[in-house]
Amino acid sequence: MLEKTLKLGIPKGSLQNATFELFEKAGFHITGFERSYFPQIDDAEIQLTMLRAQEMSRYVEDGALDAGFTGYDWILENKSDIVEVCELLYSKSTANPAKWVLAVPNESAVKKLQDLEGGIVATELVGVTKEYFEKKKVNIKVEFSWGATEVKARLVDAIVELTETGSSLKANNLRVIDTIMSSTTRFIANKDAWKDKFKREKIENISILLNAAINAKTTVGLKMNVGKDCLDKVLKILPAEKSPTISSLADKDFVAIEVVVDAKVERAIVPQLKRAGASGIITYPLNKVIH
Repeated sequence: MLEKTLKLGIPKGSLQNATFELFEKAGFHITGFERSYFPQIDDAEIQLTMLRAQEMSRYVEDGALDAGFTGYDWILENKSDIVEVCELLYSKSTANPAKWVLAVPNESAVKKLQDLEGGIVATELVGVTKEYFEKKKVNIKVEFSWGATEVKARLVDAIVELTETGSSLKANNLRVIDTIMSSTTRFIANKDAWKDKFKREKIENISILLNAAINAKTTVGLKMNVGKDCLDKVLKILPAEKSPTISSLADKDFVAIEVVVDAKVERAIVPQLKRAGASGIITYPLNKVIH
């Protein structure tokens, strides 16, 4: 092992595939994760370890790992004293925050929070759930769930479960009473590692590249040729990040315009650009967008 090595934790489980895909998009190549908890990465200064997101902040806090990826929910649950490097807006299925919700079966008589007084709630997020009910001044017993929590909704009075789309809740005929908290993925670091010049720079570099890859997922490059007599009309349509790049062409009556736009915006404005006089319009995917 090199003297200068960053010990980096990768979440195993629901975030695993999304994390590896993000690293690939950022320019890193990871292999061996299908058969080992210590996959290889094409950066000799990084040593990877895979473990559950639920445990990540504990190992980062005590220094077994220099940095890692976990949910904001597990940082709170573990009450971990770490450095939060950045928020990374990616998850298992979408780019939206995941939510911990209080849910009951559709046939349950429970309609509001107070109806659970004296009841039992099952969840994996025990500490945060207890604090939530204490703040609401509703007395309940919280039981730890080892998984498949939706099944237990009919064995106890309610569950607190993580959801992104709500599809699993609907499939199990559950309805939401309240949202306990929202959570996104966080890149975290050990406090001593953050003070180390090499490790901090390495962590910051990874943060920049991963965020650039996330930004690129929702943006596209857009190129076109525009006659100078139509230029003002075209520029008014473009929602440029700053201002578009305008270049001269061999034909002095035309210019080339290049800009980065949101993918959803691109599909709306391309027909407008065509009608405004733009031609040779090309859109292309991006690997990284650094703001």
